[in-house]
Amino acid sequence: MASAITKSTVGLVSRVLPNRAQDWLVRSFSQPLVSQLTGKLTDQFLEVLLGGMSLAFTFSRDYRRNIEGFSATYVYTTRDGSVACSAVFDRGKMRMRREALPSWQTRVVFRDAGALRSFMLSDEPDSLESILADNVEVDGNLSNVYRMGFLARDLSRRLGVG
Repeated sequence: MASAITKSTVGLVSRVLPNRAQDWLVRSFSQPLVSQLTGKLTDQFLEVLLGGMSLAFTFSRDYRRNIEGFSATYVYTTRDGSVACSAVFDRGKMRMRREALPSWQTRVVFRDAGALRSFMLSDEPDSLESILADNVEVDGNLSNVYRMGFLARDLSRRLGVG
């Protein structure tokens, strides 16, 4: 993924570019995410997904519209703690943290990394079915889970892999 300076610079420039150029920037800087989406799942999938989303919010005006006026903190982790990340949405931006933050509106605990990928990128997400199958535990605002699923699938589509 891009460095913070590169991301900030390209993000500022991208605001004046046409949508097509913005989409090209998202695809160009998101190759690690494309590799995860089209290849074998690794334990870094969640981190790469959230990082790709953060880049897309920076570079793409259309994608950023999905979080205008939205504030929430998500915590994602696996039961064994091998994967833990947080996503903080505030003022039209998203920050990804490589840890489970202590304060959140929505916490999602996955049975394992495979359950995480299936849940986040399913074409027809069924949160209730995943919860009943004991693949996922959700605490907090369930509507946030649907929003994040939409954002993940939308980004996958924008990258041409969904």
